[in-house]
Amino acid sequence: MNYKTHEEIVNFSRTNPSEFWGKEAEDVFWYKKPTKILDDSNPPYYKWFVDGKTNLCYNALDRHALGPKRGTASLIWESPETGNSRVYTYYELYKEVNKFAGVLKNLGVVKGDIIIIYLPLVPEAVIAMLACVRIGAIHSVVFAGFSEDALSDRIDDAKPKLILTADAGSRNGKIIKLKGIVDRGIDKSVEKPEHVIVLNRKLDPDLPWIEGRDIDWHEQLTTKGEQYVEPEVMNSTDPSYILYTSGTTGKPKGIVRDTGGYLVGLNASMKYIYDLQPDRDVIFSTSDIGWIVGHSYIVYAPLIIGIPTIMFEGTPVYPDEGIWWRIMEKYGVTLLWTAPTALRMLKKFPSENIKERDLTSLKYVFLAGEPLDIPTYEWAKDVLSNCSIIDHFWQTESGWPMISNMPGIEELPIKPGSPTKSVIGYEMLVVDENGNEMPLGEKGILVAKPPLPPGTIGTLGIYKNPERYKQYWNTIPGNLFNTYDYAILDEDKYFWILGRADEVIKIAAHRLGTRELEEAVSSHPAVVETTCVGVDDAIKGSVVITFVVLKQGYESSETLKEEIKQKVATMVGVFAVPKAVEIVTMLPKTRSGKIMRRVLKGIYEDKEIGDLSTIEDGASIQEVAAAIELMKEELKK
Repeated sequence: MNYKTHEEIVNFSRTNPSEFWGKEAEDVFWYKKPTKILDDSNPPYYKWFVDGKTNLCYNALDRHALGPKRGTASLIWESPETGNSRVYTYYELYKEVNKFAGVLKNLGVVKGDIIIIYLPLVPEAVIAMLACVRIGAIHSVVFAGFSEDALSDRIDDAKPKLILTADAGSRNGKIIKLKGIVDRGIDKSVEKPEHVIVLNRKLDPDLPWIEGRDIDWHEQLTTKGEQYVEPEVMNSTDPSYILYTSGTTGKPKGIVRDTGGYLVGLNASMKYIYDLQPDRDVIFSTSDIGWIVGHSYIVYAPLIIGIPTIMFEGTPVYPDEGIWWRIMEKYGVTLLWTAPTALRMLKKFPSENIKERDLTSLKYVFLAGEPLDIPTYEWAKDVLSNCSIIDHFWQTESGWPMISNMPGIEELPIKPGSPTKSVIGYEMLVVDENGNEMPLGEKGILVAKPPLPPGTIGTLGIYKNPERYKQYWNTIPGNLFNTYDYAILDEDKYFWILGRADEVIKIAAHRLGTRELEEAVSSHPAVVETTCVGVDDAIKGSVVITFVVLKQGYESSETLKEEIKQKVATMVGVFAVPKAVEIVTMLPKTRSGKIMRRVLKGIYEDKEIGDLSTIEDGASIQEVAAAIELMKEELKK
């Protein structure tokens, strides 16, 4: 069909799911084309292309490398941390993946074996992922910033045959030794891998080594690598990978991704949502491969459609705040995929870093991971005036977007702060706790109606934990998938995400999402970043404590703090005015950019703050703790 509008394609995909997705499946390679498109006979599981057979690696590499794209760029690696860069053509990447697939096979890896990948942002990580899915092994990439305890949890749950790691990574010029973390993680685990394959980058001169278990990556390539390894013919519903969510409480959940559904879902997302096409576009996703964005939009989706993808080892401000813009100019990037946190970090600096670069190729900046605040949107639109700034919403569970503008079909008017509307395959609703749709403009819980589209948690659920998967569906009546986010649907049917259901502060019987408060604080021209937490109060139940990072050129003062409080009073209400405002230079965040509110709350209330394995910079914890102590003293006066 020739779809003309956002509404038309979304409605058709919902009312005719088998016809719509059956047509989309024709865009990818199948060893056996599916005839049964959707099996919804066992809800809440929804299986796609059930009799189809394919291979993710073949779709990402072979069909390009052995065709006209043989000599075109596939993976582009930029590492300011080490001063290295490399451009792999499709054929070069194909050769490297085959070679490493041979290593895995010669170590006894077979279809269904699980391989944990604990690597920094290096090409070998992508090569390992593709080699795994080539031979039918299931990769489980663990972000190489997780602690030994977090790694141990994942080892015991996944029971991997092998672990792949490196001697070290680098972040902001600081060497992070990884092999020792792996060794200690294994020591703490009940399950033990047969081998640890170690990529020696020569960053750690004191690389620990366990004879008999540890084996050298490059040596294995030399002795066990093969020129060609036949791709495993996979059922569409066979698992391709397990990705653990990091969660703030409880054991991590292993989201299991299928093969054929993920392939088709990603391919469609690139066409309709991201408006990316072969021979025209270059994508730069600034995520880590340890997160879902890295899996989907550094690795699989770009390679599936045959475009160059940039993998970046570093941060937005190392060696300086101009690094991203230089890379985008160098490679003619057409789509930047990042998080609002990164833009807030960059807007502290003079905009000349951006405006002096030729970024005329850049068409889109897509943002996710947290709600996009309006001041950051306005800054980005000012300095990147020739491109669209598009906020969108999705989760590890979904694998690709749930709510977004879709410029590949029709770019709807942008409302800063809103991710727009449901995308293909989704019917998102805002409901109350009984499953009743909320009136327009009123806050409720964001849910999705079944069936979930291809490539989501809806096909294979959570690894070894069907009951935990079913909790997504049974917390709200009506067979609705709970995203655990609060949202509002406005008069134009645009969604507004208000934050996680656990990011709600109850003040004197008023329930407030943290985003509502943070938007008000961020509206002050001095504020570059903020977070609000609720702490226990004997009278009101909870009160708001606000932390603020200031823009360059502003200094902390009592007058400024009062102005910030007045912003909240004006925009939210007097009842919501923070009890205290404290100025800090940074906020504690996970390495995926999410502010760790539980850390702030825990320090303030002198409670256990839990696992800090994902923290971006430990120094910020000490600074915030000191700020809290100062604030407590002020509150006693």
